[in-house]
Amino acid sequence: MTEVTSGLTFRQSVDHMVDRALALMDLDPGISNAIKSCTSVLQVSFPVEIRGKIELFTGWRAVHSIHRLPAKGGLRYSESVDQQEVEALAALMTYKCAIVDVPFGGSKGGLYINPDNYTRDELKQITRRFARELAAPGFLNPATNVPAPDMGTGQREMAWIADTYKHLYPEEINALACVTGKPVAHGGVNGRTEATGRGVKYALQEFFRHKEELNATGLDGGLEGKHVIIQGLGNVGYHAAKFLSEEDGANIVGIIERDGAIFNPDGIHVEEAYFHRCSHGGLKGFAGGEFITEGQKLLEADCDILIPAAIEGAIHEQNAPNISAKLIVEAANGPITFEADRILRNRGITILPDAYVNAGGVVVSYFEWIRNLSHMRFGRIERRLDESRGRHVINALEQTTGKQVPEWIKSNLSRGADELDLVRSGLDDSMRQALQEIIDIRSRKPELEDYRTAAYVIALQKLARSYIDIGV
Repeated sequence: MTEVTSGLTFRQSVDHMVDRALALMDLDPGISNAIKSCTSVLQVSFPVEIRGKIELFTGWRAVHSIHRLPAKGGLRYSESVDQQEVEALAALMTYKCAIVDVPFGGSKGGLYINPDNYTRDELKQITRRFARELAAPGFLNPATNVPAPDMGTGQREMAWIADTYKHLYPEEINALACVTGKPVAHGGVNGRTEATGRGVKYALQEFFRHKEELNATGLDGGLEGKHVIIQGLGNVGYHAAKFLSEEDGANIVGIIERDGAIFNPDGIHVEEAYFHRCSHGGLKGFAGGEFITEGQKLLEADCDILIPAAIEGAIHEQNAPNISAKLIVEAANGPITFEADRILRNRGITILPDAYVNAGGVVVSYFEWIRNLSHMRFGRIERRLDESRGRHVINALEQTTGKQVPEWIKSNLSRGADELDLVRSGLDDSMRQALQEIIDIRSRKPELEDYRTAAYVIALQKLARSYIDIGV
């Protein structure tokens, strides 16, 4: 297979990475082409009156695969959005869902807009109109296409979309399931906001459990004390950095943002850095680290783990030869270009791929969608039963031993799991199982030299089986 080495679009970069996996598989070419092709793309343009003037907005919603329904994927508000970007992201969603065994097809959407230029009420007006444009042709529907938050959107926008859909289709009993990532009070699920970042943590925890895989990167021991640099302090980067530092003892030595970067070899207090960024619009002036104007240069700094958690293409042909990290964990979508991926692999740098690492968001979106269809929060039926059983165990222990059970054991045993506990447990299990499957197939197939190719082979096998089973 000839590798294209320059001038690739994001969509082409994704396709070439998939081609690398297909070259090692014995799939019918027709099935391969069917898997790679984008099923449909909707482009809409609509006018909205803003401050007495009519503005025209353009948006897209791409559906990559409907081998499973609904098709699932985020909705971003950004001036970088275009058709090829949403097609590439929709394709990634298809493979991502297959890797972590979530029964969704892949979709993605975006609106060409800078949300910072509009007030809350203006954004609400724009979002509600966009929702109507998506719903009319069936690109917003709890059974066929379910958006979620992405760059530039969040719980607020999802609540507006869900409310708009409910009023458009008042007879739809499952209307709340038309989007995920909603506020908990409006049909969301506990743990969705943190899900992608926590999924990054669970992915790293599982990787560090496999000592042979870990040692091959040049690392050993646990996560505690490991030097970590994170690019992006948005929702994903913030939560990943917060959980890794607070719960695993990792040392966050660098954080890269749009206005520059901060570096502190003794560690950065993530909460304080995040508060400063939110308050000042950037990291400049933060007292907890040295400010570096050319922040992207920090990608090349020496560290144990580099986590690009911002935008696609952050690591490219020009800076890949200078990357010094032992392990790169792709928390963003497509942060390493196809050309850079080849360079890094040739240099022996281990990469945990985006199609696996940042799947935490869609895993918990699946939980939220199921919760909306069942019309019941998780844990409502079994929680008190679990508490009762725990108390019976405590009583049995005290009667058998004649000693009091310590309070900390009592509190743990007698506490039933709530919704957040169950969501985190399900997310942890999904990330563990997926990485175990990736590691297993690499051990059985020596030709799969890297984790990305192994992950895509797994996804393609599942997708091919689905297409064959339904008679395509």
